[in-house]
Amino acid sequence: MTYRWLPPEVLWALAGVMATLAAASVAVALLVARRPEQDNAELVARVRTWWVIVGLFGGAMLLSRTAALVLLAVVSLIALREYLGLIPTRRGDRGLRVLAYATVPIQYLLVATQFYDLFLILIPVYAFLALPVRAILGGETKGFVNAVATIHWGLIATVFSLSHAAYLLVFTPYASPRVEPQWPSEAATGQPGAGLLLLLVLLTQANDVAQYIWGKSFGRSKVAPTVSPGKTWAGLIGGVATTTVLAGVVGPPLTLLDVPRSLLTGLLIGVGGFFGDLSISAIKRDLGVKDTGRMLPGHGGVLDRVDSLTYTAPLFFHFMYFLY
Repeated sequence: MTYRWLPPEVLWALAGVMATLAAASVAVALLVARRPEQDNAELVARVRTWWVIVGLFGGAMLLSRTAALVLLAVVSLIALREYLGLIPTRRGDRGLRVLAYATVPIQYLLVATQFYDLFLILIPVYAFLALPVRAILGGETKGFVNAVATIHWGLIATVFSLSHAAYLLVFTPYASPRVEPQWPSEAATGQPGAGLLLLLVLLTQANDVAQYIWGKSFGRSKVAPTVSPGKTWAGLIGGVATTTVLAGVVGPPLTLLDVPRSLLTGLLIGVGGFFGDLSISAIKRDLGVKDTGRMLPGHGGVLDRVDSLTYTAPLFFHFMYFLY
């Protein structure tokens, strides 16, 4: 069976996510039945969409590493498309957009082939150089800086940053003599990166939920009221604390991380996820839109759902890379 590429602890973690989502679905159904006069349409839509998200992610993970990489590449492509659909455009920017889209398959091919050196510089260096060249050849100078800068920022956020999550799937830390192999089930599966990816996604999404709940329950003082009025210090502190504790519990059995490093991972993802969310909120506030798209009912667009990952994916990947 194809799911045998995954270690047992990852399979159990996926089962735990499904069980948690099932419990949430029951709780929402009871809430709707108990308070039929209350408008819970968005909450119901959110839960239904979570089933789709978890089903797609879990199904791709169970199928194969290649399927998971393809899914993550598609997520980057859709997030980039949503971003490019929001930013102001000039008549001659079509070539810039084509160039931006072309980086997606190349970046993820570099992930699949573990071409780490070029993976690190394709977008920050070569796309940075290529975009102005393409704009210059278009001959339109008005709006040049804005067009090149905004498209390159979008590439960094939606393709370069998110592709770090995909690179976790092919991450091989014990090529370095600094550490002995410690991964659970590594001898049987040879695929330790699946646990890392699942830990990243689980903690990032749990952090979003925890910050929302803490903020709604106890939030008074705003962190950045002009950017996101719903973000409070209670939500930030409570969410980071919750994510840190969760990391300390699930990190050691799921990955090679011990408890202290797991706690540090939770702290890193909690804080990073908060500012990743705020950075996309600032863009939407600047452009006067509520959501980046409508693909995910109850959530908005794909970029709305992965906004925190634009920060947590590269932070977590490089934390693991330099640690091991």
